[in-house]
Amino acid sequence: MKRGTRKWRRRSGNVAIEYGLILPAFLLFVIGIIDVGRLLWTYTTLARAVEAAARCGAIDVNNCATAAQIQTRAVSEAWGLTVATADFTVSSESCGIEVTGTYNFVWAIPAVVASSPFGTLALSARGCYSPRPVP
Repeated sequence: MKRGTRKWRRRSGNVAIEYGLILPAFLLFVIGIIDVGRLLWTYTTLARAVEAAARCGAIDVNNCATAAQIQTRAVSEAWGLTVATADFTVSSESCGIEVTGTYNFVWAIPAVVASSPFGTLALSARGCYSPRPVP
């Protein structure tokens, strides 16, 4: 019986060592998946905000008559993001009212990405909307 006990004692730390080696990689993978989801949500929110602001500028002459009002509308449409009005630009293009928005996305992945050049990612979205001609 002692022979089996010795064999058991020699292998008892293997699980702890494997767990210690695999856990950091697994956590980085899970946090990376969550971060990519945040990135997609942020870009979608920014794109929706510029589209809504461009539409407001093209259709609603009472609430979105000036560039400042359109920028304010874009900020209010960017739900969950902390964006300044200066991050949105408004111009009149051949397609109609064009609104462009930028946002610096900060990754949540710890030290590995934050200390590298990939610490922040500049997102940009463009929305253009032309008013319908009144018959």
